Parts: sequence; structure tokens; C-alpha cells
Amino acid sequence: MSDEGFISYFKPLIGDDEERDVLACLRSGWLTTGKYAKEFESDFAEFAGFEHTVAVNSCTAALHLALEALGVSRGDIVIVPTFTFTATAEVVRYFDAVPVMVDSNEDDFCMDMDALRSTLESIDSGDSVPGLPGGGGAGKVKVVIPVHYAGAIVDIDALDALKSEYGFKVVEDCAHALPAWRTLSDGRRIMAGTTADIACFSFYANKTITTGEGGMFATDNSEWAERARVMSLHGISKDAWKRYAKSGSWRYEVVAPGYKYNMPDLAAAVGVNQLKRARAFRDARTAVAAEYAERLAGVPGLRLPETSEGVESSWHIYAVRLDAEVCGVHRDEFIERMRDEGVGTSVHFIPLHTQPYYRDAFGYREGDFPVAEKVFDEIVSLPISPALSKSDLERIEKAVKRVIPSAR
Repeated sequence: MSDEGFISYFKPLIGDDEERDVLACLRSGWLTTGKYAKEFESDFAEFAGFEHTVAVNSCTAALHLALEALGVSRGDIVIVPTFTFTATAEVVRYFDAVPVMVDSNEDDFCMDMDALRSTLESIDSGDSVPGLPGGGGAGKVKVVIPVHYAGAIVDIDALDALKSEYGFKVVEDCAHALPAWRTLSDGRRIMAGTTADIACFSFYANKTITTGEGGMFATDNSEWAERARVMSLHGISKDAWKRYAKSGSWRYEVVAPGYKYNMPDLAAAVGVNQLKRARAFRDARTAVAAEYAERLAGVPGLRLPETSEGVESSWHIYAVRLDAEVCGVHRDEFIERMRDEGVGTSVHFIPLHTQPYYRDAFGYREGDFPVAEKVFDEIVSLPISPALSKSDLERIEKAVKRVIPSAR
């Protein structure tokens, strides 16, 4: 099938307001970090409930800055889920620190808090754990990075209890979770990231809101925010971003060997307007998820995603699972045949411990994280986007039912 009429895995919704402000930015002559980036930071802080925000060029950059601000260094242990995109773990390696992985829940694919506790106990007692054969030692776990898979927020109550017991910092990978909420055991309804020490958000092309590429570092700690701001632009102090503006100064001081992570105004001009529609986009995704649940219910061997009690997902991903023995088709074949039907799908994610780098560098083996391995073998992400029409969803439904023998 030609690309014409192909339903891609995701299509962003870009409106007249985004086009207007990007054009205004181009005509202004100021394309890099400036007024739009500052406006985006301020608007995001108000929207999500943070004291401080720093707009950067990716969520990966935000994660890197978060670990730097928290003082992660060589040999420190940072716990991450294996069932995540590589960015969550790769930033740990930037410091020559050790990414120790844990398994996921089978219901929402988020970090398994029982597995986290077991890993913390083993490290604390010096026992061997996958990825850390020599064991750990009391106080060596510096940071835990939970990922809100598909926008389903992890068990914050359990995480907070472990944090209090073991004393680690929490950097929440909120790449999927804007906006998403969870009601805690004390009745508080919190937005993803707002209980973390530092939260990191993504505005990649397929996220709920997009800047093409982009991310946000968010925290209530002024010291960490200031450190991230300085490090995001070469480690230069004195409001480096405006040194070419009328109010700026050509003099600056390099206070640390920083990075080049600042968000340009061209991207922020899109983000400012996308943020205004964040809740509407989330509602549209929720409606698509509800349509899928209705249209695909009862297909033998097809397991649809569900949300845990108290969780209001952002529905960044709609990941179904195929039991090949019941469905009559394996996940890999399903993807190819859906493409032939004119529907794009994807897989989120290939467990990190199975990837050559982490396997070879840290000695991970097949069977270390059985839930993630099982889920990966069965999982496939269907298109989910505010741009999907009723006719698109009908086509996807019919394609799924043609491809899966058990649905015929």
C-alpha cells in the first residue's frame, strides 16, 4: 500500500496559533532561547504545579541535568526499570554510574515496587543482584528513576515509603505522563511528577504536547533548578541566554563544564500553544482508548490495557498484548500484516537488559526479568492520537480483526 491513506502510528495536531507564533519568532530575528522559552517555562510551572522549570531540548537532557544536580558520580547506583526507552538508563552511564534494573508489573508495565524493595534489600545487604554481581553496600543507591509507562503513574505510595526507608532521591521520568494524575492513599490527587525530587517531561513529536524535540526539568528545589539552568547552557552564569539582548551583557563566567541543552524559541513557540490544549489532547486520547476498548473487546487472545484504581492515564501509548497460541498470530507477524492493511503500529519497549550494550557491560541474562521479557514478546502499540477520526478507528478495528485469526 502507498503512503496515501496509510494510518501512521502518530500524527501531531499543529494549529494556527502554533504557526502564527513560529512565524512571529522567525520574523523577530531571535530564534534561540528567549521570550518564548521563558513563557513556556512559566506556563508549564503553573500548569503542572512546580516552583521551578527549565526548558531543554529533550527529556534525555532533563534526565541528565537531574542526575547532575543531585550529584550522581562514578560508581553510584541508580535504579531504573528494564522496561523503558534507553534514555532512562543511558544518562546514568554519562556519569560512569551503575544502572541497576528492576522488573515491571504485568498489569500496567510500570516499575514493580515489590521488585524494587527486593533489589534495595539485596544491595543494602551486599547480596548479588542482576547487573551488580558484586553486591552493593548500605547507602549506595543514590537515585531511583521510575517511569510512568504509557501515562499510568507508578505506585507513588509504595515508592514514597521506600524512599523514606532507604533515603534515595526520586527522579520521575514523566516522558509519557502529561497530563496524568493519581489519587494517593491519603486522598490527595496529584499530577505526575509533583511528588518527585525532580521530574522530567518530554515534548517529542508523538507526545501529548510537542515542540518537535524538547523537554522540561521541573522541581520545587531552587538550588537544583539553578544548577540545571546553568548547566543547560555551557555552565555559563549571568543569564547567558540573553547576552546578545539589549538588557544582556557580553561578560560572562564559566562556572562549570556544562552542556548545550537549551530550548530554542522556535520550539518553545510551538510548546506555548500546545500546552494550552494539553487537557483537550489528553481527553481526546482517552476517548480513543475508550473506543478501542469497546471495538476490540472480546477478541480471543487479545488483552487490552487497563488502568489501576485511582489512576487517570494520559494514554500516551495504547499497548495491547497478543497471546499467539490463542490469537493464531505472533506479535511480529501482526505488525507486518497490519502494515499491509495500511495501519502503522510500534513496540514499546525492548527491555534494556536484553540490549547488547547492557547485556555485555553488566552481565544481564535472559530470565533476569521474566515479566518484562514476557510482556515484550506479546506487546504492540496501536495508533493513538487526537488526530484519529471515527473512520480511522473503524479501519483499525477491521484490520485487527482481519489479521487476528481468532477474531474471524
